[in-house]
Amino acid sequence: MILGEAMEKKYPVRGVVFEGIVIRQKTPKTIVVKRDIVHYIPKYERSLVKTAKYAVHLPEGMSVDVGDLVLVGETRKISKTKNFVLMKVLKKGVLKE
Repeated sequence: MILGEAMEKKYPVRGVVFEGIVIRQKTPKTIVVKRDIVHYIPKYERSLVKTAKYAVHLPEGMSVDVGDLVLVGETRKISKTKNFVLMKVLKKGVLKE
């Protein structure tokens, strides 16, 4: 895939790779992805769910909609708030609003 190779050279993925759900797509090259982090607390025998939102770069040629499950990888700093790049769409329409 030519697009994947060009994207990989421009934004090499290094560090954290995670799955998340697209919650906002208002700017042309940026999407906001929500990630749920589950942390178990042994003292109380409970799980604490934290939600983190990340600004993710949307490469040209890839399209996503709000509610899609996506795979995101950490890369070099792209702008003031973007350190992540979209790798691929795993499922379409997971979250219906």
